[in-house]
Amino acid sequence: MIPVQFAYLAPESLEDALAALAEHGDEAKVLAGGQSLLPILRMRLNAPGVVVDLGRIPSLQGISDDGDHLVIGAMTTYAAVLASEAVSAHAALLSKAIHTVADPQIRHRGTIGGALVHADPAGDVGAAALALDAQLVIAGQAGSTRTVAAEDFFEDLFTTAVGDGELLTQIRVPKHTGWGAHYEKFVRVSHQWSIVGVAATVRSEGGTIAEARVGLTNMGSTPLRARSVEEALVGQLATDEAVRAAVASVAEGTNPPSDLNGDADYRRHLATVLTRRAVLAAAGA
Repeated sequence: MIPVQFAYLAPESLEDALAALAEHGDEAKVLAGGQSLLPILRMRLNAPGVVVDLGRIPSLQGISDDGDHLVIGAMTTYAAVLASEAVSAHAALLSKAIHTVADPQIRHRGTIGGALVHADPAGDVGAAALALDAQLVIAGQAGSTRTVAAEDFFEDLFTTAVGDGELLTQIRVPKHTGWGAHYEKFVRVSHQWSIVGVAATVRSEGGTIAEARVGLTNMGSTPLRARSVEEALVGQLATDEAVRAAVASVAEGTNPPSDLNGDADYRRHLATVLTRRAVLAAAGA
């Protein structure tokens, strides 16, 4: 299907992009890689009057070291994140999650910021951002900026804290140097959206789990943080028996979609199994 006609703008600065959004309001749609937007346009599920392409704004791209944090521009591609030695060393969980995203073609076009703002609960980046305690920097009109914790960024299905006339500009990721990491994802077909995914990063000391962070993919209308499981893991030996007991409650309080033969319990079972595998792998067990 061919999209309906729209105007195309490609600003070369953040200020011009924000001005375009202010001018066109609800008629504008942001293009941040296009791997989610373009299929929607082709199917005519959305018909914006103006598409604002952020791909020519240098300040929104790249990865830098800011002391205790890595700073990732919102328009940085998945492929660039995977190629970054700094991300592999200091935020390995992000690399592990992005490695599972679709295929190389998608990873060379799709952007980390585009994925986060799209906020598909089946997307693989959100759970990792939650588990790493990422902070999202949002720019607004008249030079205003604000920083939102990942836990407050995802508000509902396909809904984030980015408001009208605003843009996500940076993802600030606290360094988790020396932490083990693993992303365990279950799909029925290769390169498919996650049925369930678990992002786990663990700091171990002498075979014992000293700290753990766990994020869940597609277990609710937003990515979820499994804080009770994180607390239960602290002080446990990195053994199958101990981890199995600590993660047994990971699906409690979740509200997974019931599109698999109407059985949300299937996803709850998967979440428990995948969390155990992800934590053990992250702990090097």
